[in-house]
Amino acid sequence: MNKEKIISNIINSISPTSNKSIAELLNITKFKSITPKQIFIERNTKNEYEYFILTGICRSYLINSDGDDITISFFQDNSILTPHIARTFNNLSNLNFQAITDLEIGLFRADKLVDLMIKNMEIRNFANTVLQNELIQKVEKEIMTASLSAKERLIEFRKQFNSLENKIPHPYIASYLGITNISLSRLRGDLAKE
Repeated sequence: MNKEKIISNIINSISPTSNKSIAELLNITKFKSITPKQIFIERNTKNEYEYFILTGICRSYLINSDGDDITISFFQDNSILTPHIARTFNNLSNLNFQAITDLEIGLFRADKLVDLMIKNMEIRNFANTVLQNELIQKVEKEIMTASLSAKERLIEFRKQFNSLENKIPHPYIASYLGITNISLSRLRGDLAKE
């Protein structure tokens, strides 16, 4: 796996960027492997990084006041984690992030990205597009949760996350959809018959 090439492809899929600008970002990037079930960002702990997901699957989640594990979002190969500015307050994480499968990530300090954004218009455009895409995804999920039936939410999940349903524990999917695991099992059975 050519990690630099994967990052280059991720960046260019979001905002066309020159090799020179990508090299500046790669220059501040470190790589890390994370094992399944490992929490690599913990809620209410200091976090100063931005993350590329090179390979693998992870999720963001919270534990609510009743002690229930609520999945907020999923991230797969060739993607970017929720931007630092949207997932932290005073550099403290608002969410937990956990590897579901083996995970390969690229990470770099958020303040170094800000420095690059000041000097480099292409990096600024890339970062602003990432943030804009994140906002769009959050609003779409809110609309989906508020306006669609459980069956329709599962269908939308399948469209958005393609083959993820067969790769991750179903309780994570159920909590993401705002339904019980029993309801998810019933819906999957109903959809299989259609």
